[in-house]
Amino acid sequence: MMATALTNPAGSRPVLVITPPAGWIRLGLPELWSYRELIFFLAMREIKVRYKQTAVGVLWAVIQPLFTMLIFSLFFGRLGKMPSDGIPYPLFSLAALIPWTFFSTGLTAASNSLVGNANLITKVYFPRLAIPISTVLSGLVDFAIGLLLLFVFMLSRGFYPGFRLIWFPAFLLLSLLTALGVGLWLSALNVEYRDVRYAVPFLVQFWLFATPIAYSANMLSEPWRTIYSLNPMVGVVEGFRWSVLGRGNPPGPALLASTVTALLVLLSGLFYFRRMEASFADVV
Repeated sequence: MMATALTNPAGSRPVLVITPPAGWIRLGLPELWSYRELIFFLAMREIKVRYKQTAVGVLWAVIQPLFTMLIFSLFFGRLGKMPSDGIPYPLFSLAALIPWTFFSTGLTAASNSLVGNANLITKVYFPRLAIPISTVLSGLVDFAIGLLLLFVFMLSRGFYPGFRLIWFPAFLLLSLLTALGVGLWLSALNVEYRDVRYAVPFLVQFWLFATPIAYSANMLSEPWRTIYSLNPMVGVVEGFRWSVLGRGNPPGPALLASTVTALLVLLSGLFYFRRMEASFADVV
């Protein structure tokens, strides 16, 4: 959609004319920037709604990765004897679960964000991209709490963050872009096909085990490891472990493959979302 401000013949007040885009699909990112305050308030609303009337509140951001770590440590670490690159297995898995939880939560919430905001979409004009973007950004609060848990766990095991920590925001950004790219595809598809909301849990579960969280990507040799890294979360998880725990070698080609895939998914998701945007209010 394009919004153009005009002046009516009487000259008393401006008139806003909303027209469908013509020619090539425009992403409308400058317009999105002008609605940045709306994105912030939508993100804050998402955070408040998520923990409204919950007994433990934001502690769920700690409980989920912590209990998953305990399960992985028992079955994969103790019973399965999975290698952990010389890192205590509980810490090895927890360092991967923090960015993964941010990604999976953002993807799941974004996929249902348009349908969940149907009343807003059908009544008020604003860039629809603001909804999935704000939903993904709202997970940063949970990520910060989980990161604090990881640092406490690291210190208790004698691991101290080093200079590599300056790289961890880059891996967080890669996780955010991946969640947003997939979330844009799923949210737009979910408006047209409500089967998507049933398929998302299976997708997240499959993606969990296709990502080196319970095991190390070093178990694969080249070129299979680079091919495996076409899964964007491989670069995120391996890079996050390297930057926060300070062990091993930088991801290298694996990170490049993950970054290229994430950018392709994001760019295609943006164009598909904008193409379908004109029909959201009629279908949702």
